[in-house]
Amino acid sequence: MTAAAESAPIPVKIRILDKEFTVGCEPDEKAALLEAAEALDSKMRSIRGVNRMAAMDRVMLLAALNFVSEFHALQKAQSRRETELSDVVRTLADKLDTLQTDPAV
Repeated sequence: MTAAAESAPIPVKIRILDKEFTVGCEPDEKAALLEAAEALDSKMRSIRGVNRMAAMDRVMLLAALNFVSEFHALQKAQSRRETELSDVVRTLADKLDTLQTDPAV
């Protein structure tokens, strides 16, 4: 099999709110796509709740907004952790510099 054939998109069937969709993805991304589809289906079902008449586009929009909100919160938390780690590394580097210039400390 050629490299081009190995990376050619494959069709993957997913189910969202009992509707089937076919989505193309790279073979090595199939598991992640199926996991994402399952998460989206679950989120949309929880938003829709028992109201089976809720418009799918509204439910999809609310699910997307929920996921984006969660993603942004994770990004902010990651940024804070990176800043804290940089501060710790800087403090340790300063202490190491002090020890190298004044071994009596």
